[in-house]
Amino acid sequence: MSRAESIRVQVSLLLRVSILSGLLLSGCQGYEPRPLSSEEHRVAWRQRSPESDSVVELARRLESEDAPADRYDPLDGLDCAEAEVVALVFNPELRTSRARAGIAAATAEHAGLWEDPVLAIDLLRVIDSVSNPWVIVPGLAFTIPISGRLEVEQARADAAWRATLARIAEEEWRVRLEVRRAWLDWSAACLEVEEIVRLLESMERLTTSTNRLAEAGELLRTEAALLMIERSQRRRQRIRLEGEARSAALRIRVLLGLTPDAPLTLLPSLDLGVAASDRFDVESNLDIRRLREEYEVAERSLEREIRAQYPDLTIGPLYETDQGQSRIGMLGVVPIPILNANRQAIAEATAARDLARVAYEAEVERTEGDIAIARNRMQTLEAEHRELAEVIGPMVDRQLQDATRLVELGEGGGLVLLDSLVRACDTRLDLIRIRRDIAAAAAETRYLLGPTTPENATTTDPGEETP
Repeated sequence: MSRAESIRVQVSLLLRVSILSGLLLSGCQGYEPRPLSSEEHRVAWRQRSPESDSVVELARRLESEDAPADRYDPLDGLDCAEAEVVALVFNPELRTSRARAGIAAATAEHAGLWEDPVLAIDLLRVIDSVSNPWVIVPGLAFTIPISGRLEVEQARADAAWRATLARIAEEEWRVRLEVRRAWLDWSAACLEVEEIVRLLESMERLTTSTNRLAEAGELLRTEAALLMIERSQRRRQRIRLEGEARSAALRIRVLLGLTPDAPLTLLPSLDLGVAASDRFDVESNLDIRRLREEYEVAERSLEREIRAQYPDLTIGPLYETDQGQSRIGMLGVVPIPILNANRQAIAEATAARDLARVAYEAEVERTEGDIAIARNRMQTLEAEHRELAEVIGPMVDRQLQDATRLVELGEGGGLVLLDSLVRACDTRLDLIRIRRDIAAAAAETRYLLGPTTPENATTTDPGEETP
């Protein structure tokens, strides 16, 4: 072969390699910037509403005894169960978790793929004076995963995706509990304000009569002053309770993912209808369910690291042109696992699996203990409520009636009536708080027991794209 022909062959080979490289690079994705816009987000935020299509659609999909779909009607105001549906759609923490789940979904979708082939070119020049001094050795290498690690990698990615769904379900269940707690705090504050308002109205009437008696010399001014002090203290209490009610209402809006000034009509209630089962099923608790899924991830991770110690085969064709002479051959590479053998990664994955097992077992123990504590607290509160409602309450009411009648007959003092009014008000306030605490304990117990259908606990559909 002449020098000119050799050069043409080499140039042709380089052109083919360049074209092949260009074709390979054409499969790469491009980058598209997506800058943040706080103004666009604020506009979208203010457009959120309990009447949004996404909320209505979720209400139709849910099959929960707490929030049946046929009850959802935001036009007549939101009760707690309806507010939970809104929170499941717009709650900021849940939206963040679902967006984070997109990473696990992308990993599961693209796990287990073969590695890209490697194109290598060795270009050498012979130093001695020869007619064709260039030595060109192009090669294309493919890695064949004979170890089976890609199948294990796919299984691990699928397990990680299931664990992510379990974590989202756990967070959704926790957000529902937070909505219930905030609803109970707000409802109790509203009812307490009503009681204080009624007490102040009664004290206003009593103040008028005691001032008249004090001016006539029939009542000590110190007694009239005590009434004024008590009235001022109750006014201060009203201010505090009204502030707590406003804060609780704002807290509800935050949990629902709505703006602080979103127009909402909230319906207060201390009876959320949260029934709890008498039995504890380990698989129903979403914390335990999530830890079980994470243990499966640890199992698959250990299996992946063990498979990684077995070698994969790297093969590919070779072509060489040396001083005008062409040769073809085959490249083969097999690692020999005798020095490293992935020992560190295997030991770490084994320890991680042991940790996942202990975390699961510890959560089972802790949950059963927490359920016992919550049930004991609820029983104690119910016994206290019975004593207050059936014994102390009627006694205080009779005392108030007797004191009022004596004052009307001119046979009793204003301080006795004042004391009776205050005791009656404080008793009703205690009843409100105990009812709130009983409902909160029931909600806590229900949270620990988990939903009745934990397999459908999350609103995130594995077949849908996460928002």
